[in-house]
Amino acid sequence: MSSVYRKIKGGITAPQGFVSSAVSAGVKNPAEDRLDMALIASLVDCVAAGNFTTNRVKAAPVKVSQTHLRDGNVRAILVNSGNANACTGIQGLQDARRCTRLVGKLLDIKQSQVAVCSTGVIGLPMPMLRIEPKLDDLVTGLKRKEGTAVAQAIMTSDTYYKEISVNLVIGGVKIKIGACAKGAGMINPHMATMLCFVTTDAKISKDALSGFVSQSVEVSFNRITIDGDMSTNDSVIMLANGASGGKSIRRGTSAAKKFQEALNYVMLEMAKSLVRDGERVTKFVTVNVKGAKSYNDAKKVAEAVANSSLVKCSWNGNDPNWGRIIHAVGYSKAMVKEEFIDIHIGGLAACLGGIEANVSMDALRKKVAADAFTIEINLNLCGGEYTIYSSDLSPEYVDFNRSEYAYWKQARKDGLTKQ
Repeated sequence: MSSVYRKIKGGITAPQGFVSSAVSAGVKNPAEDRLDMALIASLVDCVAAGNFTTNRVKAAPVKVSQTHLRDGNVRAILVNSGNANACTGIQGLQDARRCTRLVGKLLDIKQSQVAVCSTGVIGLPMPMLRIEPKLDDLVTGLKRKEGTAVAQAIMTSDTYYKEISVNLVIGGVKIKIGACAKGAGMINPHMATMLCFVTTDAKISKDALSGFVSQSVEVSFNRITIDGDMSTNDSVIMLANGASGGKSIRRGTSAAKKFQEALNYVMLEMAKSLVRDGERVTKFVTVNVKGAKSYNDAKKVAEAVANSSLVKCSWNGNDPNWGRIIHAVGYSKAMVKEEFIDIHIGGLAACLGGIEANVSMDALRKKVAADAFTIEINLNLCGGEYTIYSSDLSPEYVDFNRSEYAYWKQARKDGLTKQ
């Protein structure tokens, strides 16, 4: 797939007509000077589409952005890290709306043309006393080559920034797609704390863009899991401004197929990077299920195995415990026949026909000891297939996530909470 186009530098500002900026606002801690607020904007009108968490508890910025995206002409995205603005009641909604109103005024566009996203600690009011004064700096600082700064500003527990951009030719016209993403914990999206922003200078109708985004999310962010948790803030937002020129890409055409493949690649690379940078993970594990009675059954099996704490712990310990895998297959609620199940680890048969295969345990251990390996499960019933990308579960993950209530201390100083 990647041979159709090539990777280029620039991230979200690689496509024509997009600018961005990032600043340090001390959202979580005013003593820190790390980038934690960013703005992405198109210099020309856009069409936009997005997918958001299906968690029934949704953050204020998710609710606001979903409303604004219904109009389909969002052309700016304001984002902050350090505070999720989730479970903050009416005040949270008012803060999110105020940010979009102020940014819209500064950019001379409608409030409804601004989306807002947040990531960080849940339950704390937004420190508007530090956020609001930085909005003017964000707008005046908009530049073409600030894509990487945005990728850095949206990080929370990530250990490195994540961005990508590609160049391809459709209908004789050069177009670009750029993206950045964040997320290392609370990762089990069902677009459903992960964020992804995508830009393109291709000309696309709103309906077509919505379809492209939905399909790409399904084969990327809906195929990853780190800890089985779904955030209140998961958001994927894509802007298309048509600045490259050329004819509009319509669904069902060869141009649409080529664009969809490129978008799938971009989003899948971002999704995989989230798993590789999962909180204190040491393994990148691909779980392939085939031979299922249906696509849905294959999905059930893959998700059961990829989300099993027991299975993930064995991966962390370099233990090729196929017994834990097959027991997860059994409780997945998919149609299975024990005597038909084959399990391969790193290409070596560990279980054939539901019983132990004639294979060296030392050889299997070497496979699981690798930084990346594949688990293949064949149910040998029909043609259903599904792939998911997962990770191990480490003692360090538990230690890292034991407490984040230290953040409440700063909120108390700001007068935002009495806790």
